[in-house]
Amino acid sequence: MILKAVIEDEIYTLNVPEIILQQAGDVFHKMDQDMEQGWQMSREWVQRPTAIQRCQIVADKLLTALEKDNHKLGMLMAGYILTKLPNLDTVEIDIHGEIQNTAFTFLEPAPDAPVGSPVQVDAGAEESDDTEAREQAERDVSRVFKVGKSYRFSVFDHASGEWCDSPAFASEAEAKRQRLKAFQMRYSALRHPAP
Repeated sequence: MILKAVIEDEIYTLNVPEIILQQAGDVFHKMDQDMEQGWQMSREWVQRPTAIQRCQIVADKLLTALEKDNHKLGMLMAGYILTKLPNLDTVEIDIHGEIQNTAFTFLEPAPDAPVGSPVQVDAGAEESDDTEAREQAERDVSRVFKVGKSYRFSVFDHASGEWCDSPAFASEAEAKRQRLKAFQMRYSALRHPAP
């Protein structure tokens, strides 16, 4: 499987051998167990990282591996990300210590396939809820689009029944980062609705 990692203006194409994905299950499980205890993401402590947040954490480790030319660790970290986020095309890794700004770009999903998959599922009902929440969040937050020389995305407001445009962003990368935050907020709200 191939993962493209964007670091500043450089693109790394990581071709992760299938055998790594098959043999690293125990390592990935241990990584999940570690992150289930909570994780410091930049200035924020995250009690229970979501699938996206876990992949942002691991992308930060991927960045370190690439910087240190640690090919083996890099393949392992890329493999984790690919197994947790189906249809992933590109990860744009934040280099300023803001892990939550790492952004993911997905290939077009298959008609009935969710864009992402849950990292941990306790039961079939939870898997179904997680998938529904992820799919609804994907429907409620549009892809980034260009308006003149700037970039925006839209979020559907269920209360008014209208789409609300984001502020204009100078770069597509920044728009994607902000879109990811909006997606995470909508996904979290759907998974844990206010009483």
